[in-house]
Amino acid sequence: MMNVLSAYREGRLTVYLHGELDHHEVRQSMSAIDRLLDEYLPRDCVLDLTDLKFMDSSGIALILKLHRRMQERGGRAWVENAAQQPMRVIDASGIERLVRIASREEAKA
Repeated sequence: MMNVLSAYREGRLTVYLHGELDHHEVRQSMSAIDRLLDEYLPRDCVLDLTDLKFMDSSGIALILKLHRRMQERGGRAWVENAAQQPMRVIDASGIERLVRIASREEAKA
């Protein structure tokens, strides 16, 4: 089961993914994120993966779609606080060449 929570402050939308993100959950999660983007029209969107326990390659597609949507709006998107398993998938994908992946230390600064 996947939960999408959010917080908005001063032009920044933070989206918190909780649970497991696989091909069954990615469509509903992206729909929820799309609704949040349309509602808040943020300048920046942070995908916080602190409580994401599992992610497969469909999570990479979600990150790239979010990145693309924000670029189209002239905004920025990045990932923060990826737990160990999702971080392995992110590292294997090479998407850090396109999307900023902040370490836990960077995210706290």
